[in-house]
Formats: sequence, C-alpha cells, structure tokens
Amino acid sequence: MKLEIVSPEAVIFNANVDSVSVPGINGEFQMLENHAPIVSLLIEGVVKVHTHTQDHEEFSDLSGRLTKHPDDDKILIFPIKSGTIELKDNNVIILAD
Repeated sequence: MKLEIVSPEAVIFNANVDSVSVPGINGEFQMLENHAPIVSLLIEGVVKVHTHTQDHEEFSDLSGRLTKHPDDDKILIFPIKSGTIELKDNNVIILAD
C-alpha cells in the first residue's frame, strides 16, 4: 500500500508500507492492504507507519518529524495536531497539521 503524508510545508513521507494507524475522531484505527475506501477526519495524536515487510531508506532526511518507535524500528511515528485521511485503491494520503 502506498502512503503519502503531506503537511502545509512539504511532503513528509512517501513510500510503500504494510499498514498505517491513525487517530480518528472516534478512536484510533488501522488500515491494511485492500482496505475499503475511506475518508476521515483526524485528531491530535500520532500516525503509526508499519514497514515490517518493506525495504526502506533511512528517514533522517525527512525533516526530523518521523521517528522510530522505541520498541520496534520498523514502526515510524509521526505526531499530528489534526488532519484528514483518504484511502482509495491502496493509496493513502494524509493531510496533516
């Protein structure tokens, strides 16, 4: 599944991932490959990007906003204040503040 995280300043992340967990208005939810299409508002919290089966580059050049989870270096953490998410045809776009 392709994930793109975009802030008002720049594209923060753009890569293939296994899954993504986000802080929705009714609680945290996770999307996997072939998930049904969805559009949702996001609240303050963290986006968790799961990259367990994906080969990925070092993300240190991504403005320092993505960090590795302390217990699992294949989970990347991105704090947000609010945003929206759209998933369609295995393409996820997160517009985040």
